[in-house]
Amino acid sequence: MTDSRRPVRSLLGFAASAASLLAIHALAGAAARAAEPVEILNVSYDPTRELYRELNAAFAKDFLARTGRAVTVKMSHGGSGKQARSVIDGLRADVVTLALAYDVDALADRGLVARGWQARLPHNASPYTSTIVFLVRSGNPKRIRDWSDLARPGVSVVCPNPKTSGAARWGYLAAWGSVLTTGGSDAAAKALVGGLFRNVAVLDTGARGSTTTFVQRGLGDVLVAWENEAHLALAETGAGRVEIVVPKTSILAEPPVAVVDAVADRKGTRAVAEAYLRFLYTPEAQAIAARHHYRPRLAEAAAKAGRTFPSVATFTIDALFGGWRAAQKRHFDDGGVFDSLFTTK
Repeated sequence: MTDSRRPVRSLLGFAASAASLLAIHALAGAAARAAEPVEILNVSYDPTRELYRELNAAFAKDFLARTGRAVTVKMSHGGSGKQARSVIDGLRADVVTLALAYDVDALADRGLVARGWQARLPHNASPYTSTIVFLVRSGNPKRIRDWSDLARPGVSVVCPNPKTSGAARWGYLAAWGSVLTTGGSDAAAKALVGGLFRNVAVLDTGARGSTTTFVQRGLGDVLVAWENEAHLALAETGAGRVEIVVPKTSILAEPPVAVVDAVADRKGTRAVAEAYLRFLYTPEAQAIAARHHYRPRLAEAAAKAGRTFPSVATFTIDALFGGWRAAQKRHFDDGGVFDSLFTTK
């Protein structure tokens, strides 16, 4: 008697074998893709070129050792505000490492970065800090010691444009806050900042452009700069041409980092992008940051890098200005305080 179920069994067996083969091929394909080289784009602010050149090489080496996968980190640099606008306009950044939280918030407002992005990494997603200092000509011929000196007649100031540069906004608020923290009024702070910008000789779009203007073109008596940028200029020009002046009071600058969720998910690079930002908090990366004169979050990293950072009284933007959104709206939005001061000039 013929078993009528045999063809059905054969078909079922064939289907099972085919499904197993497909699953094996799918797993093999996934494994192959996991081993493929990957490239991500970090859109950053002006003065971080040297920092991320070393950090990216260290991360690539670490990632390859841990995962067996080669990774390349491409960079884009410019004024922080301009860089945020470029991402909004379509630049496919996997991560951003910008000068101020407001610029990352602008990406979050457009759905590119998840809300609550600052809670995803330690220290409000700021792996290192900095502050604003002055770079002056050798011997400090204009006797510049503090913020009030930048508003004196006859002092030529070089700084970036607060409309496009995060460093410029930090510097503007550092000058404003230097008055408030010593008991001065808002009116006195506005007068100081107004005097400072009346003395501005060149208003570049970004911090690196201002450094070039001051150091290479030789314009101005004083450059208002990131601490790390001032040290880089000092190292590159050599002793005897410029020197650093640390004001009595300055602002605690906390440059943030974030995954650009919409782009990373679309490109399938989220895991690599997240690993990259987590790497910035490792002892190795913190020591690299210190070598480039960024103030690391890990105290021992500065000692390991052989760096001693000068003590300066700092205040935060949250404590004095109510956070970046409030500061941006009042001071830097169209029609804000900066526009009124610059229009007057």
